[in-house]
Amino acid sequence: MPTPKNTICLWYDRDAEDAARFYASVFPDSEVKSVHRAPSDYPSGKAGDVLTVDFTVAGIPCLGLNGGPAFKQSEAFSFQIATDDQEETDRYWNAIVGNGGQESACGWCKDRWGVSWQITPRTLTQALAAGGAEAKRAFEAMMTMGKIDVAKIEAARRG
Repeated sequence: MPTPKNTICLWYDRDAEDAARFYASVFPDSEVKSVHRAPSDYPSGKAGDVLTVDFTVAGIPCLGLNGGPAFKQSEAFSFQIATDDQEETDRYWNAIVGNGGQESACGWCKDRWGVSWQITPRTLTQALAAGGAEAKRAFEAMMTMGKIDVAKIEAARRG
C-alpha cells in the first residue's frame, strides 16, 4: 500500500510506540503499521532507538516521531472522535482519562502523552448544526460539562 499523501505527525518525547499501541487498542479502524529505528545517534536518542511509528487512529494516518523533550503537545491540535451514544462516549473517555490522562471541559480530555481529544456525541454536533434555540440550549448545556452527558444534551435539544 502506498504512503498516504497527507499524514499527521505527532511529536513525542520517547513514547510514540506506546502511544500508537494504546490508540490502536482503544479506537476501531486503528493499528500500528510499522516501527522504525534510528540508523544512527541523533540529538535525543541513540542508534537503534524507536525513531518513528506509522499508525492509524480511527482511519487517519499518523506518524509518531520520538523527537525528544523540545516540544510539547497543546490543545491547538486535537483528535475529534464522534460517538453514537453514552456507552461509546464513556468507553473512549474512560480509556483516555483512566490511563493517566486528564479531564477537561466540553468533551475535551488529554491522554497521558498530552495529546488532546474531543469525545463528541453526534447528538451534540447535530444540535449545534441545527442552529437557533436548539443549538443555544445544547451549547449552554455543554458548557457545564466535562465528559458530555448525552441524555442532558438530548433534553436540552428538546427544550
